[in-house]
Amino acid sequence: MPLDARSTATQMTAAPAGEANARAVAIWLFAVAGMIWAMVALGGATRLTGSGLSIMEWAPLSGALPPLSEAEWRRLYELYRTIPQYELVNQGFGLEGFQRIFWLEWLHRFWGRVIGLAYLLPLAWFWARGRIPAGYRLPLLGLLLLGGLQGVVGWFMVASGFEADRTAVSPYRLVVHLGLALVLYAAILWTALSLRRPQPEALPAAARPAALRRHLQATTALLVLAMLAGGFVAGLRAGFTYNTFPLMDGRLVPEGYAALSPGWRNLTENIPSVQFHHRALATLATLAAIAAAVAAWRRLPPGPARGACLALGAATLLQYGLGVATLLLVVPVSLGTLHQAAAVLVLTAALLALHALRPPPVAARPPA
Repeated sequence: MPLDARSTATQMTAAPAGEANARAVAIWLFAVAGMIWAMVALGGATRLTGSGLSIMEWAPLSGALPPLSEAEWRRLYELYRTIPQYELVNQGFGLEGFQRIFWLEWLHRFWGRVIGLAYLLPLAWFWARGRIPAGYRLPLLGLLLLGGLQGVVGWFMVASGFEADRTAVSPYRLVVHLGLALVLYAAILWTALSLRRPQPEALPAAARPAALRRHLQATTALLVLAMLAGGFVAGLRAGFTYNTFPLMDGRLVPEGYAALSPGWRNLTENIPSVQFHHRALATLATLAAIAAAVAAWRRLPPGPARGACLALGAATLLQYGLGVATLLLVVPVSLGTLHQAAAVLVLTAALLALHALRPPPVAARPPA
């Protein structure tokens, strides 16, 4: 066989193999992203039920097993009785009450361990077999380190709830923990999308994709800010006050909005202002997402980009409705958990839209 024919045959064989590897790695990453999504929902349920402080030890290995004896249950219960949450919130609820909050926190931590293994073991397998596509080894290793950091930050958050003057975790640490979870989820999802769709969708110049992309970037920034503001609402339990909508106890701007000094503390520590900011950011983000969906419907041809923008508008409207319902019903656990899970749905739709509208590689762009 001539040399050029052999080279062509080798390239034809390598291309399907490379595509199969990229597809397999992407499917694995999509699965891990789905597990993180479930983890965020579990975290919301743990917070809403006050379960997060029930386990006072960080034992990455031995903690994978629940208590297996009455003596171990008693030991953990006695530890829990030493913190303010027990004294001020749950005093006298007994071992049975402790077990009820323990199991949800144990499940939350156990699921985190499962996610770690679901990432580490396939990564090692793909790496050993040389099936990781070119240019993705270091990013995938970086995601592993980011996941490990999330575990450390989680314990850093929980430990704040053991301090003498607290019955819950620090709102600041809660927001850092939530924000890092969203960053990890977004990075894994974006990597998976890039493996599945290495080239962006070809869009006509008349659709003005660059302008729509800038609009989506601003919309996504508003959405993320609203989510982080929601973290402060959760950390301060601000959702249990001002349970009216659209006004806050009859006022557009609630009484006591700027009560704290210095002024910056109102952004993160003042219940009226924290809830007001969450409402305002959510409203602006929803209007921006609807505008993006309308623009996509009018200007983009049918395809992934248009569909993702329409999904973003729908998901944001759903999340806004869930937020209002959660507020008016005074934060039931089921609805509050669904509201937190739906935030990841909104982020997913935003990432899908941004990825579909990303600019083509420099080499593929038409000359100016």
